[in-house]
Amino acid sequence: MPVQNIETLTPDTPLPPLCVIHGEEDLLRVEALDTLRAAAKKQGYLNRESYTPETAADWDEILSSANSIGLFADLKLLEIHIPNGKPGKAGGDALQKLAENLPADTVTLVLLPKLEKAQTQAKWFAALAKHGSVYEAKAVSVHALPAWIRGRLKAQNLDIEADALALFAERVEGNLLAAKQEIDKLALLYPPGHTVGMAEAEQAVANVARFDVFQLSAAWMGGDAARTVRLLEGLAAEGEEPVLLLWALAEDIRTLIRLTAALKQGQSVQSVRSSLRLWGDKQTLAPQAARRIGITRLIAALQECARTDRIIKGAETGDAWAAFRQTVCALAA
Repeated sequence: MPVQNIETLTPDTPLPPLCVIHGEEDLLRVEALDTLRAAAKKQGYLNRESYTPETAADWDEILSSANSIGLFADLKLLEIHIPNGKPGKAGGDALQKLAENLPADTVTLVLLPKLEKAQTQAKWFAALAKHGSVYEAKAVSVHALPAWIRGRLKAQNLDIEADALALFAERVEGNLLAAKQEIDKLALLYPPGHTVGMAEAEQAVANVARFDVFQLSAAWMGGDAARTVRLLEGLAAEGEEPVLLLWALAEDIRTLIRLTAALKQGQSVQSVRSSLRLWGDKQTLAPQAARRIGITRLIAALQECARTDRIIKGAETGDAWAAFRQTVCALAA
């Protein structure tokens, strides 16, 4: 079955015999679970059983429960939580068996985290996807965040001015749970129909942005100098050490160097995508960055990374953060 839109779930959503929730955005996964539980309760599935299997015996117990009939034949919600997304052989076999022989009078709900490509191609996930409704909690990108915030405010019967929305999105970037909390706060502060202005947003919305190395990579590869500086400031404020950041930067630069060589040899981006690990946005950003920056600047930047590494290790004097910042900003320029 095609992946369902997780944001369309409501307590009135008709429940299929099998639902699967997975994805990297914790807030959306939790909300989806709460919504499906509410729907199950509303539709008469009052007997809820929850399992977090770790051993083969646990999976045997789940299959036994799925096939059992309650004393009063109550409708049942069967929850299977797999926090690490790896059911193992016993779990994989059990999930396949369960998906292909769904129990009567039962809604089976499988909860998973963000899955790697190999996991989504596993037989057990294919069986779940074939026989159930799959809801993926995708991360809300920095470009989609303003529309997401506006939509959530609209659901609270609130509107927001454009500049206030930009400030809101900047302050909660990378932290969707905090964004929801701030929206709930605004709903308490202002009456229905109110339009949140800049002064109100500045006063009400905390600066709870959470930054990471992947956002930084996308910013400098995309040539967004202003966002690159803001991400660097956020990472420094969070106490992030430059060691991991430097390693990731050097790896990205090496990737661009190898990509540049491949393109000059007449190879396509698609042909080298797997070998260079160009997943997600990097499929678009990396070729653009390689053309914009050029091989000479890339090699110079890699040399600067080596110098910053010597500073970190004490083999050379200097400020590692300042050196790292200078290299990244130069690449973003």
